[in-house]
Amino acid sequence: MDLLLSHNHPQCCQTRLRRGIYDNLKTVVNKILSGKERNFNNRFSQLSSHYLFEPLACTPGAGWEKGQIESQVKTVRRNFFTPQVRVRDFAELNARLKTFCIGWAKTHRHPEIAGQTVFEVFEAEKSYLLRLPPLFDGYAEKPSRVSPSSLISFDRNRYSVDCRYVGRTVQLRVYADRIVIVKDSQVVGDHKREFGRDKTVFNPWHYLAALAVKPGALRN
Repeated sequence: MDLLLSHNHPQCCQTRLRRGIYDNLKTVVNKILSGKERNFNNRFSQLSSHYLFEPLACTPGAGWEKGQIESQVKTVRRNFFTPQVRVRDFAELNARLKTFCIGWAKTHRHPEIAGQTVFEVFEAEKSYLLRLPPLFDGYAEKPSRVSPSSLISFDRNRYSVDCRYVGRTVQLRVYADRIVIVKDSQVVGDHKREFGRDKTVFNPWHYLAALAVKPGALRN
């Protein structure tokens, strides 16, 4: 995303997130219309409203509209993901990437301000940066029907739901690390997200109502 900066200091800047430039990725753009018009994803539109920035989409095939983004991606991939990083979860990955980024910033000169590293310039800018509003509750949402076994399917895996909602349509809220199932604003299932295939994740409490009526169902 391209950040437009409002410079109010000789070397420092006050960050004002006014515009985000995106390359028509599916999590942002539902449909490409004529010219610069786009049908943006509903959740993404809520994100831009939350953080008060205007989303703009690149012209398909026009790489020059993205500035130096491609070069920066190569820099990050080469310095932080080579060799391939192996971690237990997203928390460990984020912690390691933060360490890598700070280490890189401390050892590289700023491209525009002579005699200072990237880290030194960032430290000087800190007092001019605006605080972000409360974190956006970021998830992808899609409907799903609860199976007779009180399960929903997502990304080749299955997750249990409160058995009182068998046969009903619920909403899946897909986070980076969790799957939350909601019906009429009530959470009826909450699981750690699995990234393998053909796995089934059960919460035994989801079947308590069925066992109260049919104790023998526990065998199945």
